Amino acid sequence: MIRLNQIKLPLDADEKALVAAAAKALRCPARRITAVEVARRAVDSRKKSEVHFVYHLNVTVDGDEAEFIARAKPGVAEKYTPFSYVLPENKRTSSLRPVVVGFGPAGIFAAQTLAKAGLKPVVLERGDSVENRTRAVKTFWEEKVLDENSNVQFGEGGAGTFSDGKLTTGIKDTLCRQVFLEFARHGAPQEILWSATPHIGTDKLGGVVKSMREEIIAMGGEVNFRCRLTGLIVANGFIHGVVYEDECGNTKELETDTLILAIGHSARDTVEMLYESGIKMIQKPFSVGTRIEHPREMIDRSQYGDFAGHPALGAANYKLSCHPQGGRGAYTFCMCPGGTVVAASSEKGRMVVNGMSEYARDGENSNSAILVGINPEDFGSEHPLAGMHLQREIESKAFELGGGDYKAPAQLVGDFLNNQPSEKLGSVRPSCPTGVTPSDIRLCLPQKVTDTIADALVKMDRQLKGFALPDAVLTAPESRSSSPVRITRDEYYQCNIGGIYPCGEGAGYAGGIVSAGVDGIRCAEAVLSNESNF
Repeated sequence: MIRLNQIKLPLDADEKALVAAAAKALRCPARRITAVEVARRAVDSRKKSEVHFVYHLNVTVDGDEAEFIARAKPGVAEKYTPFSYVLPENKRTSSLRPVVVGFGPAGIFAAQTLAKAGLKPVVLERGDSVENRTRAVKTFWEEKVLDENSNVQFGEGGAGTFSDGKLTTGIKDTLCRQVFLEFARHGAPQEILWSATPHIGTDKLGGVVKSMREEIIAMGGEVNFRCRLTGLIVANGFIHGVVYEDECGNTKELETDTLILAIGHSARDTVEMLYESGIKMIQKPFSVGTRIEHPREMIDRSQYGDFAGHPALGAANYKLSCHPQGGRGAYTFCMCPGGTVVAASSEKGRMVVNGMSEYARDGENSNSAILVGINPEDFGSEHPLAGMHLQREIESKAFELGGGDYKAPAQLVGDFLNNQPSEKLGSVRPSCPTGVTPSDIRLCLPQKVTDTIADALVKMDRQLKGFALPDAVLTAPESRSSSPVRITRDEYYQCNIGGIYPCGEGAGYAGGIVSAGVDGIRCAEAVLSNESNF
């Protein structure tokens, strides 16, 4: 197979145009092209008068591939071998079933990999199945009754289930492709395999994770919902079992010598229990900020000019960053085109927001987080959990500022830049389902964060026209972009207690759906390679 790079085509290009472009790049008749597959497609909108797609194509030809590659311009064509995942040999000799705690992306892929190897993992997930979880989240948004075990953060699929289902990642691990292939095999839109900005959408992601759960069970695995880890059974420096609370509130023990901790970035009570149990943790930088909402049509026009609204484009993305001289940087994160801002609390009396989009991305507004990095020296303490305590402090202030009923504090960009509280909203209607309270978000966020955001809004407006729209809405706080702690692990993926594998975002080793999934596979592979019996 041949990979063709940087093939530019108009927005309306069809399969026939792809074949013609491939033939032109390889300087051969179209009849010599036997198959064309899109490997990647990205939008080039740098010139608003000439918005087009840039393709990478996988091409099969009739003849010697080396000869065809030699005909093309340098750098355009190269030999390509499709990705294929091979499950590592199972060297494990223990008869005990491995336990996976948490059923977000890291836990799902860890459990699936173990199940494929015949190890019949037992999964403990504190939240509900995606079906019941959806009902719990709807109740919270409509009635403001929070279930602290089943919510936007906890339950089948993890925090990503109520998000954009965004699959962009900065890591280069080859296993990223395996994550994409598994999602597509379980019902995700096939375009995630080639889109430069892949996403599943919250309305489709639930069905995907349910399908993966059913496969794990079919292979002998066990998935237990409403089961919260409450303790570890440790002897001589090794794990011998776990203690958990089942769906009826009963305390149970489960013998195991292998525990994958895929707890997610918000299981603070679990983190505290693990710390008290002797698991070594260190402080980790994280980011804090606010969501910003603009009219989707405005963002589309700013990005695509007269091409805005073209059916091949959909709602526009953006990714912005700036670094004020002498200050700390700010960046946009988890941009949700045509999406909503959602209340994402997991603890009573605390307010936190996130972004969410359905697959169609056809909502009235587009939103993104604007985040500023928080370093350990800003935590106010050297305690390993000090970053988590800072998160709680910010979220408690936000809850009070919003009125104490899970409304989120919000402020117009114009008022924020003029350093005055908002008393009413403008032309942009906030989408947070629990409502917002016009206020001054400076009262719940650290000053270093708000000073940087104020500077960033002006600078980002130069990058994206209209970003500092006075009526745009800032909704706070966005405080769960990543974990504020890291559970240390060695080259065998184990922590200081043998047989325990800290995994994914909550352990500090991932930053999104894809990287969490990859880390889940890596931890499962480490289990398969371990011949020890503890």
